[in-house]
Amino acid sequence: MTSTIKVDNIQDQDGNNIINENSNTITIGASGDTVALASGASQTGFGRTGTVDWDTTPKTATFTAVSGDGFFCNTTSSAFTCNLPAGVAGAIVSLADYAGTWQTNNLTVSPNGSDKIGAVNANVILNTEGQSVTFVFVDSTQGWVNVQDSTSNERAESFVAATGGTITTSGNCKIHTFTGPGTFTVTTTASCSANNVVSHLVVAGGGAGGADLGGGGAGGYREVKSPVTPYTASPLDGYPSAPNRVTVTAQAYPIAVGGGGAAVPGSTNGTPGVNSTFSTITSAGGGGGAKSGAPRAGSDGGSGGGAGGTDNGSGTGGTGNTPPVSPAQGKNGGPAPSTPGSEFSSGGGGGATANGSTGSAGEGGNGGAGATTNITGSPVAYAGGGGGASYRLGGGGSGGTGGTGGGGNGGFSGGTSTTGTANTGGGGGGSGVSPTGNGNPNTNNTGGSGIVIIRYKFQ
Repeated sequence: MTSTIKVDNIQDQDGNNIINENSNTITIGASGDTVALASGASQTGFGRTGTVDWDTTPKTATFTAVSGDGFFCNTTSSAFTCNLPAGVAGAIVSLADYAGTWQTNNLTVSPNGSDKIGAVNANVILNTEGQSVTFVFVDSTQGWVNVQDSTSNERAESFVAATGGTITTSGNCKIHTFTGPGTFTVTTTASCSANNVVSHLVVAGGGAGGADLGGGGAGGYREVKSPVTPYTASPLDGYPSAPNRVTVTAQAYPIAVGGGGAAVPGSTNGTPGVNSTFSTITSAGGGGGAKSGAPRAGSDGGSGGGAGGTDNGSGTGGTGNTPPVSPAQGKNGGPAPSTPGSEFSSGGGGGATANGSTGSAGEGGNGGAGATTNITGSPVAYAGGGGGASYRLGGGGSGGTGGTGGGGNGGFSGGTSTTGTANTGGGGGGSGVSPTGNGNPNTNNTGGSGIVIIRYKFQ
């Protein structure tokens, strides 16, 4: 026996319609209500709108898809297979690359039994980074048909984040400047590998000028401009040579900033500058300027120290780019000829881009020019050679001019030399002999300390 209940309308206690039949249309619920199926219940006859319900637990191993669902497939660790369910007209399955790794570890899509994918009973390989696809089962002839295929990979991009030094900003770049020892600590790396290659400038301490003539050589100058950090670099940009590049990882990088060569009294070769370092990059301290006594040769270094000369011998400038790197980190110191006993001369210290010049009787040679870079966002010159000093009996003569980039000026009989500028790596000016030639030159010939600057894209 079958029981039948016939009603046109069912209401709750508040008078709201729950089920209402009007002109063969059955309305379930009222506006603003939520109609839910009980746990474990299923629905039929409503059809689908071409969308799926996404399973937000990523799949990491072979699995069988369920019609009506979408699946995020994470192949970071390994490739695997998605087995499609048995084909029924209207069945739908979507798949998406969870971690952007399908190009490395593919996802295989396999049909059930004799079902087809695009009219062929065979597997499909999904191997495009960031891909997402939607398959709908149409009929036994075509089987599963891909109705949507996105090959875009729209993902938020991460950039380098770091601490250490004095931090400034220029456009989309951050700049860390170290004027003394410190630590550059990378806390986050960039998702794009090119952004992990940082621009850097490493300048060593300049050499001191000779305590009796030759100008101090500039500290070694080494620069790399990463293509992702736009600015105007010096002519010494070493990016084309891979060993010059630094690709950072999440770690601490100790920074050493070399001091300038210390002043020395008496007839003594100038003290060399101290190396500066960042990661695999080392810039060599500048060579000290020569004394007037034998051998009168400037010292080798990042840039070479200037030579000294007297009435009984000439000197040679120190060799720059010692030890050698490419591009060269500095130039040679200037030579000095043998001159009359009443007029000694000296050579200027080498700079980053030019040799120190040759002195002449009673005149010191000029320091070599340094290099100018906009790595900090404005043009600044570094690593100029110190000017050479001179001696002229009774006073007078002239000292050489320091090279652009912090080189100190050379002294002369009765005139005081100047130090290399701090944090430029400039060479100290050679100190001149007193007007009476008593061998007591001034000692204001210290080299300038170095600097380390790191620039990277942060947004």
